Amino acid sequence: MHSSENPHGTEIDQAETTRDSEENPLPGLSSDATIQTGESAAPTDLAQLLKQAETKANEHYDAWVRAKAETDNIRKRAQTDIANAHKYAIENFSGELLTVMDSLEAALAVENASIESFKNGMELTQKQLLNVFDKFGIKAIDPKGEKFDPHQHQAMCIVESDQAPNTVVQVMQRGYKLNERIIRPALVAVSKARGT
Repeated sequence: MHSSENPHGTEIDQAETTRDSEENPLPGLSSDATIQTGESAAPTDLAQLLKQAETKANEHYDAWVRAKAETDNIRKRAQTDIANAHKYAIENFSGELLTVMDSLEAALAVENASIESFKNGMELTQKQLLNVFDKFGIKAIDPKGEKFDPHQHQAMCIVESDQAPNTVVQVMQRGYKLNERIIRPALVAVSKARGT
């Protein structure tokens, strides 16, 4: 084994020199220099990755802010539309009723009207009102002779009759329905068998 002397006169073993060369494969470079080279490359890559991540995060944040603003706008518009629908739901119906009111006012303004002309004016006004009802799906319930239906009729009294039991024999006040919803039931008298 080859040995050399250091300045103090002690021998340095060849095995120690071999161990140093295995730990530091690049001759002429210290181990500290190797670590510094590796570290100097890593921060550049990390800085780029961080910058890319920040850019993507900003893009996602901007998209989220825009989506949130759009959602808020849609919600506000929907609330306004609902409020207007409640407020002006009967606007068209009200406009149609104005012609009926005009006819009533014109009939009342006539002085010295005969009973016949007054009746004719009332019939004309009723016809206008029925046209408005038809236009908006309001139908009269006039169930005379029909079987009593508690969903559409309200029994005011029960009378003996030759008709089948539970038949409407008299309509005291017509009912009305809007499309298929009852807005006022018909007030009726209902039959029962004689002697019961």
